[in-house]
Amino acid sequence: MPDLVLHHAHAWDVSPTEAVEIQRQLAPLVREEPLDFEAVRTVAGLDVSVREDRVRAAVVVYDVRAQEVVDQAIWEGPVAFPYVPGLLSFREVPAILPALEKLRQLPDVYMLDAQGRAHPRRFGLACHLGVLLEAPALGVAKSILVGRHAPLAEAKGSAEPLVHKGETVGLALRTREGVHPVYVSVGHRITLRDAGRLALRLAVKYKLPQPTHLAHRLSYRGSL
Repeated sequence: MPDLVLHHAHAWDVSPTEAVEIQRQLAPLVREEPLDFEAVRTVAGLDVSVREDRVRAAVVVYDVRAQEVVDQAIWEGPVAFPYVPGLLSFREVPAILPALEKLRQLPDVYMLDAQGRAHPRRFGLACHLGVLLEAPALGVAKSILVGRHAPLAEAKGSAEPLVHKGETVGLALRTREGVHPVYVSVGHRITLRDAGRLALRLAVKYKLPQPTHLAHRLSYRGSL
């Protein structure tokens, strides 16, 4: 099992007001830098499901070259934070971290079914996890939290900037022809261009990239 090293660790048992302040303090730490695709062997898809007062975090580690699952883990426990729009990370990261500790080895990149910088305070779940782990992370969400984009062409790979308050915060990306787009945003240590490239490369069967598609299935079913 890997020994998780957390950077900029903080308390999780906080009020929503305190959580917003933590986001504002950590948001400037998000860095965008090119991803070395040749060095990326594994991408972890992460998703979290909540049923009443229980949470289940699922992680699926996908080998990019072999195109197969090489590891997976689940952690279940009580919900530690109420549902508050924009504060999803305080509800989900405390479940994700113990799930990651069950892996045999940590992945090269973290891909979350969530927002990164496409967030009111530019610090969604993908940013929060990326900064805590000091690792490349991106969000590939099924819906928009903030921002608007121009109409997309129908072809696979069509993309338009997602803009909020005059700032490009993400990318609307069509991963399958004629299917609604996904919304890609930077989490940490990746550029928006590279995040879009990686999401498109891994969307091999479904609208969602394979790592997050499988993590979504694992979090809801408890098995692949």
